[in-house]
Amino acid sequence: MSEPIFLTPVFQERIWGGTKLNTLFGYEIPNDKTGECWAVSGHKNGQSVVHNGPYAGAKLGDLWNDHPELFGDSESDVFPLLTKILDASDDLSVQVHPDDAYAREFENGELGKTECWYIVDAEPGASIIYGHNAQSREELRSMIEAGDWDKLLTQIEVKPGDFFYVPSGTIHALGKGIVVLETQQSSDTTYRVYDYDRKDANGQGRELHLEKAIEVTTVPQSYTGGAYETDRLDGVTITKFVSNEFFTVEKWAVDGAANFGSRERYTIVSILDGEGTLRSEDGEYPLQKGDHFILPAGFGPYSIEGELTTISSWE
Repeated sequence: MSEPIFLTPVFQERIWGGTKLNTLFGYEIPNDKTGECWAVSGHKNGQSVVHNGPYAGAKLGDLWNDHPELFGDSESDVFPLLTKILDASDDLSVQVHPDDAYAREFENGELGKTECWYIVDAEPGASIIYGHNAQSREELRSMIEAGDWDKLLTQIEVKPGDFFYVPSGTIHALGKGIVVLETQQSSDTTYRVYDYDRKDANGQGRELHLEKAIEVTTVPQSYTGGAYETDRLDGVTITKFVSNEFFTVEKWAVDGAANFGSRERYTIVSILDGEGTLRSEDGEYPLQKGDHFILPAGFGPYSIEGELTTISSWE
């Protein structure tokens, strides 16, 4: 395929959601509790839909199964990555995710969930929970059962442009007033540890998953910030945030005309700010804030011109 695959997102209502997906990105959201934009998703709980080219109308998961040549050599049975934008207008529950082996055994073959966050927007003083202070699993259980959250949980103040890698087994939560772009394994498995004793519209608290959470949490655990590799090329500054067995995630800050070569595997691109044009041998494609697309395997060479910021990822 010689053109980018542009995708229509799926929106998810959440108890902690708000309206910033509309005010920041111009999306038509379903209500004022819209917490998640599943921007690039082949997961059964919310699949993005192709809106251009010969595969217009196709769900991403079906495209992965029916046209593997678009994605290159992958060993995954499902589209392995999921790109989201989250609007945390209230605190998210404190939670933890399993790894692949645990999820495969106890969650009907679901993938585990390692993820990472790029902070798009944050109100002054906003913070995340990342990690805990327990030194043993017994101490972790004791502090959870006692509700000793202030001593157990570690908070980090955040600002726009920060990046956090959140491997499976990490206790974590987004705090109120934060918008993030999240790159993760394609999984919807979450174990809630604490939900601030909130009640839903029916006066019911959300389910907690304490036994599973205690089993999968990494102990001991702490956050160590990293220095990121940055390359300044003609027309673009590329910051590599993470590259491992699950995904590579980079920020491309384009300020002019940046040339890119062809890759054997697909690339996911999300436009977080600005606008510009993607040019290839076969066409020109306007780009604007809030666009999400996949460059299929073998696409290129191409250029991106304009003033814009992307988060780009691949296996």
